[in-house]
Amino acid sequence: MKRINSKGLVTSSKARGEKPVAIQGYEGSFHQVAARIFFGKNVDILPCATFIDLIKAVSNKKNTRGGVMAIENSIAGSIMPNYNLLQKSTLFVAGEVYLQINQNLLVNPGVQLQDIKEVHSHPMALQQCLGYLTKFPWKLIESDDTALSAKHIHQRKSKHIAAIASDLSAELFDLHMIAPNIHDVKDNYTRFLILQQNEEVVTDANKASINFHTDHAQGSLARVLTVIAKEGVNLSKLQSFPIAGSRFNYGFHADLEFDHVDQFRAVMGKMKSLTKFIRVLGIYKKGKFNI
Repeated sequence: MKRINSKGLVTSSKARGEKPVAIQGYEGSFHQVAARIFFGKNVDILPCATFIDLIKAVSNKKNTRGGVMAIENSIAGSIMPNYNLLQKSTLFVAGEVYLQINQNLLVNPGVQLQDIKEVHSHPMALQQCLGYLTKFPWKLIESDDTALSAKHIHQRKSKHIAAIASDLSAELFDLHMIAPNIHDVKDNYTRFLILQQNEEVVTDANKASINFHTDHAQGSLARVLTVIAKEGVNLSKLQSFPIAGSRFNYGFHADLEFDHVDQFRAVMGKMKSLTKFIRVLGIYKKGKFNI
């Protein structure tokens, strides 16, 4: 990404000494859209093929200043492998982005609907748009990434292939959005976590993510939840996951919303005596829904 400095010269954020932000996926992906919302439009990105690669990249302080990782979707639910990756890492949650997922049919300029013979995209994107796609006799081709599909039809100057991807992909690859918002469920949001190497103090924080284990005795989880409720803290997310190496014992990821940080710290103080293990993954500002 480039900016013009005071001397009228175009400079990238790398030239200004800013490290990139790691994302899962490729240029034009929804992860990049989320990164732009949180870090600004001119943020440089470091694409990662997998979420494991993403965690490794963000953990490298020399190469990145943070990362963006999808954690749950309003339709598909929690992305469980990503919760496990987060818990095993030493990274912190510094924020969140709620992004409405709008799927668009993209073609090279000049291509008409009657010219299309194939539509390429990620399997999930194809599934989300079946109501629209089944109206046409197109062959549906699964790919590794929505944005990568858009990039390929641009590079190959395809006249008979369309891609389903974000409007950012259309902008970056000079594609025509021949049919916008073709997804079946219009209220579809993905929540992205902003990951960083160091914990930051956010003065106006009103949300936190924690990981804890109880002793698995009868009523132990109920006692923890009662403390949270009595302190006036909202439990917006509670996700259980098996503890590796145990006989079906479970740990918990919790997202807590509060009015001020002291309120959260009071809850944490009381939870410590009721849990075998507890870790604060991050204290941050609650994200807004971006359309």
